[in-house]
Amino acid sequence: MLKSLQNSQVIQQLTESFDEDSAEYPLSLSTPAWRRFQRGFCEVMGVLVHRTQHDVVYDEYLMDSLTALLTGMSDSQVRAFRHTSTLAAMKLMTGLVRVALSVSLQKDNSQRQYEAERAKGLSRRAPEKLEGLLKQRRELQEKQEELENLMNAIFKGIFVHRYRDLVPEIRSVCIEEMGQWMQHYSASFLTDGYLKYIGWTLHDKQGEVRLKCLLALQGLYRNQEMAPRMELFTSRFKERMVSMALDKEPQVAVEAVRLLTLLLQNMEDVLTDSDCESIFPLVYASSRPLAVAAGEFLYKKLLAPEGSAARRDEEPHEGARAFLQQLLSFFTESEFHDHAAYLVDSLWDCAAPLLKDWPALTGLLLEEPPAKGFSDPQESVLVMTLVASMRQATEEQPPVGRVSRKKALTARERKTQAEDRLRLTQHLIPLLPQLLAKFSADVEKVVPLLEAPRYFDLKLYSTGRLEKYLDLLVAQLWNVVEKHTGQEVLEAAARTLSALCSPEFAFYSRVDSALSRFVDHLADKFQHEAAELLQSSLVEEEVVYSLAATLRRIAVFYSAHDLTPWGLLEPCTHLLRHAVATGEVPKQVVIPALTCSHFSLLWELAHLSSSSPSSSPSGLHPGQVQLLGLKEKVASFCSLCQSCLVDSDSEVQERAFVLLSDLLLIFGPQLARGGQEALQALVCRAESTLQSQLAGFLMDHVFSHAQASEMGDEELQIEQLHQRRSLLAGFCKLIVYGVVELSAASDVFKHYAKFYRDYGDIIKETLNRARQIDRTEWAHTLLLSLQQLLTQLLLEQGPAGVESSAFLEIRDLARRFSLLFGLHRLQNRSALVQLHRDGIKFAFQEPASPSSKLGLVNLPFLELLSEFSPRLLRPDKALLLSYLKTVMSQAQAGARGELCWASATVYQHSLSPLEDAGAPPSSAAKKRLGPAAKRRRRLDESPELGSSSLPPGSRLQTPVLTSTVLKGKQPLLTLPVGPGESSSEPEAFVQRQPPLGSQHSRDAFQSQNQQDGSGLGRRLDRLILVEDEEEAIEEQETSEEEEVVKLLE
Repeated sequence: MLKSLQNSQVIQQLTESFDEDSAEYPLSLSTPAWRRFQRGFCEVMGVLVHRTQHDVVYDEYLMDSLTALLTGMSDSQVRAFRHTSTLAAMKLMTGLVRVALSVSLQKDNSQRQYEAERAKGLSRRAPEKLEGLLKQRRELQEKQEELENLMNAIFKGIFVHRYRDLVPEIRSVCIEEMGQWMQHYSASFLTDGYLKYIGWTLHDKQGEVRLKCLLALQGLYRNQEMAPRMELFTSRFKERMVSMALDKEPQVAVEAVRLLTLLLQNMEDVLTDSDCESIFPLVYASSRPLAVAAGEFLYKKLLAPEGSAARRDEEPHEGARAFLQQLLSFFTESEFHDHAAYLVDSLWDCAAPLLKDWPALTGLLLEEPPAKGFSDPQESVLVMTLVASMRQATEEQPPVGRVSRKKALTARERKTQAEDRLRLTQHLIPLLPQLLAKFSADVEKVVPLLEAPRYFDLKLYSTGRLEKYLDLLVAQLWNVVEKHTGQEVLEAAARTLSALCSPEFAFYSRVDSALSRFVDHLADKFQHEAAELLQSSLVEEEVVYSLAATLRRIAVFYSAHDLTPWGLLEPCTHLLRHAVATGEVPKQVVIPALTCSHFSLLWELAHLSSSSPSSSPSGLHPGQVQLLGLKEKVASFCSLCQSCLVDSDSEVQERAFVLLSDLLLIFGPQLARGGQEALQALVCRAESTLQSQLAGFLMDHVFSHAQASEMGDEELQIEQLHQRRSLLAGFCKLIVYGVVELSAASDVFKHYAKFYRDYGDIIKETLNRARQIDRTEWAHTLLLSLQQLLTQLLLEQGPAGVESSAFLEIRDLARRFSLLFGLHRLQNRSALVQLHRDGIKFAFQEPASPSSKLGLVNLPFLELLSEFSPRLLRPDKALLLSYLKTVMSQAQAGARGELCWASATVYQHSLSPLEDAGAPPSSAAKKRLGPAAKRRRRLDESPELGSSSLPPGSRLQTPVLTSTVLKGKQPLLTLPVGPGESSSEPEAFVQRQPPLGSQHSRDAFQSQNQQDGSGLGRRLDRLILVEDEEEAIEEQETSEEEEVVKLLE
């Protein structure tokens, strides 16, 4: 073919015979086998040049013919030809560049030898050698010219056109190979004439192409000899390179920061202070690779210690001290972030030895007097840095909120981790009590210091005979607890004490006895102050403050330690009863008293669960006396919490709601599962009055504040929203786990659309979980939600409210509810039919007052039901239509006045099958229809296909299509789906398709293809899968319909 035809004819025949049924071709596939094929294909082109570099490459036949063929194919409209030929040409060019470099080096050597020989005297000069060297140099010059002609042909014939190809993979290949040319043969290619192509492509729309540009530039700027030669390019495109650090593609941003780090190293004074300041905040980025790259940039710009090795040997910690001072200055002056853990994590890969210099860190903290310029904020940052470095060294986990790829630690990393833990434990065990004593009054410093023992090797206290430091640590813990009443400090102290009180340690009894002494002190103090509060009518503020502080300490320690032996439940219950009865107990006392009572009940349950045999053949179970006693205590506490829900203080109400919902969930139906049948007597269910009270609390505290004005502190608004979401989630868990009736969820579901922005994810998850419990009851709950909203609207605005925007919002909610029935039409069949029947009954319900002249005020509810009609099967539509006509006739006969049947007409139309206009095909005819015919029939029958989204007479501009698109199949175009819809539902999918063959479908497809040509094959595959799934569903529905028809007959 190559001998008898021209290149253009060869390409034409290849195009005509090419099978374009699929948009996939070998280079576009990413399976392991095709990846190996691609690597082998690239290697073939390199080997071809390497094996022919001495003779064949210069014969003006093979390379010229191959270059001409590849040039022609690279201009083809077939993407597969264009991509394959471009890749082959670029690899061929890379091979030629290597050969040209070799020839250039040989030519330079020959020239040096020639000059050296000529420099010799006449007596020592060899004319024959001079003539040989001269001839060799001319031959090398001819070879170099031939290679330059070939490279110039490939560059101008292929690269110049394909580096801006529509396909990003082709553009990436061009830029990647150009980077190789510049690195290998910088004498010819490292010029502004070639660099400009990389500079222009930095603005490419595809992240993959921008990434290849940055990687190519990194290879150039990494070489200290090449970097100065790119001064003009750097000045022209520096602004773009700096801005790419904020690229939307994470990997592109990472490589951009690494490129700027190379600029900082090898080109001094190129990056200005403003350029660097735009990179520094990235050390707090949520993506760990980006933060680490920015941390390396920051370290090399500001934090790298200076000084000779001799000075560091004399003062081993001087470099670390200088580094820490620079780090503290940066953190405090920049004011980017409040948490040093993120900065430590960013710098860990490049400055771990300095951050793990714990003697330098503790030396700065304990230094007296403090170092010059060492302020209180810097002390706080240094404490956070110390604890963060301990955590990083022992756990190797990024801070909360920072995304990182999880990887298993190697044996070497685990060994290093164990060595670091031992080293920091040996150093900090003697110093931690001193640090706590110095900063015990400062909340900001003491909280991270209390976390430090969690990273120790605590066994060293006993194995290293360091019990005296353990006693000092425990004493400082009590000192901190007595000084503070804040939740954060107390929780940190309780966690540390819980870690020390583990029975696995030999010093357990020592710490446990100290804990008992401290709790004895708190319990005695609480008993005395509580009795004083209950007995006297006028209590001093000091007594109230002391009692509240004691209760807060007890409540926090109760969460981590079993304080049941001290019998604190009874006095707390007395306090709460007194507060409910008189209302004289301040909220500062009520809230921790509620918390103490709650944890006391949980610890008693834990004792019963641990003593209950999970599966004993003898049927042994805890004593009935203990069970009944605990049940009475739980009932009493729930009654107190229920009374607190109507308290005048909102904080007390919220705390009571949280504790009550948690307790009901723990003592819910799942308590007796998993081999704990003996605890069945403890199972609690919320009564109807309590359910109503909990729902009313949500209305007052959750669904009344979300739409408030956004005035005020933004952080406070976020915190309040988080609190409201927690309250709503607590109630939704009661629904999901069956503690409250499913019908109680109507008070939540009816706010799904209105509060979608704040609580949409929580309510949607609850809807899905409730559907799995009982579909019929779930559908009834959805109906109840709509009924409540319509009734409320009619009560507020009367019959005129149907014309308001509020009714449209209710209808939108009904549409969202209908979409939740999804693909499983057969599973939802009975529930959906029952929903329609109950809805019809509600719509034609007579008013409660016989003398009412309003008539059937609920008739507009039929419009809401019409949103659920598309989910019905055809036989069910017929049955419901018959039932509707019967009810309508009865309503007309008993009507006391004129009725408005507009809503009934809308609903009746939604139940009327459009196929009734013509004779429906028989069952045998349906079976003869093929899949394509079935799809066409469904599309033609769809009620929304008659309307087009384009105005009459308008037409999209048809772009020029490649042969791949012209010969391929045109897929169905999926129109945009609303925020509450599911694009996987067959009904929604069918109703949103333009008819096959219509102008709208062709124009819309061409417009879509012009925008997203690269994803054509993937969209075709997805649409084929959806169509196959629809066919299976339709066949199942058809068989079900035939069975229903037989039963009706």
